[in-house]
Amino acid sequence: MKYYIVIPSHNEEKFMALTLESLVKQTVLPAKVVVVNDNSTDKTADIVQDFAQKHSWITLVNKTSDAVHLPGSKVIQAFHKGFETLDNEYDLIVKADADLIFPDNYFETIIGHFKSDDQIGMVGGFAYIEKNGDWILENLTDKDHIRGAFKAYRKACFEQIGGLKPAMGWDTVDELLCKFYNWKVVTDESLKVKHLKPTGANYNQASRYKQGEAFYTLGYGFFITAIASLKLAMRKGKPLLFLDYLKGFWKAKSEKKTMLVTSEQAKFVRSYRWKKMKAKLF
Repeated sequence: MKYYIVIPSHNEEKFMALTLESLVKQTVLPAKVVVVNDNSTDKTADIVQDFAQKHSWITLVNKTSDAVHLPGSKVIQAFHKGFETLDNEYDLIVKADADLIFPDNYFETIIGHFKSDDQIGMVGGFAYIEKNGDWILENLTDKDHIRGAFKAYRKACFEQIGGLKPAMGWDTVDELLCKFYNWKVVTDESLKVKHLKPTGANYNQASRYKQGEAFYTLGYGFFITAIASLKLAMRKGKPLLFLDYLKGFWKAKSEKKTMLVTSEQAKFVRSYRWKKMKAKLF
């Protein structure tokens, strides 16, 4: 199975070489890796060029965009820029961050999962962060969710869900649409990916309402949003974020923000979310 990787990056000189080195060491190499240098002011582009000279399957694409870090939209716009440069001859497409160290057998194992069942649409491992010298699970989501930092999609699934949406919530709506179209999402606990920069490290004040907006555009409705907001705020150890998330939801609702799902899909999303919540309670 032939897989392509697109890596959006902005000022990642600290980690970029480590990420690319871990891809070079894969037991099954990617057919193509495109690194999108999005307005970096450091040596990110130089590091990628060094790798590209040694490995013909690595290429650099430069993109100019606003320097403001808004979760979701900026990173997926950069992904699209890289994806546009690729041909259509792939079996799997991967969106990866530029601050990861993949285990050597990561993509060989991922491919094994896809080969095992034609209905598997997405596969991913788990993110680990360093704490006091130990690598521990970055516990921000449920075990059946693939982190936005490393997403691998079967081509047919990727096309059916309409690719990646340039908005916060893109890495939740992709899985919900997968399930809407009866694809399976598989996570593998044996695959431990080192996440060198904890999630949300760059989020600014303007971003804090974005999570609530994302819940709105995913079609959650208020009650599911309230439960999801509380859970996420507690997981992050910042209870007051709960209020920001709710404000973001109401703000998005009053502004009639564009939904990421159709009304039929939103109905499915709410039903699916309620089912999951009930399963945890009983």
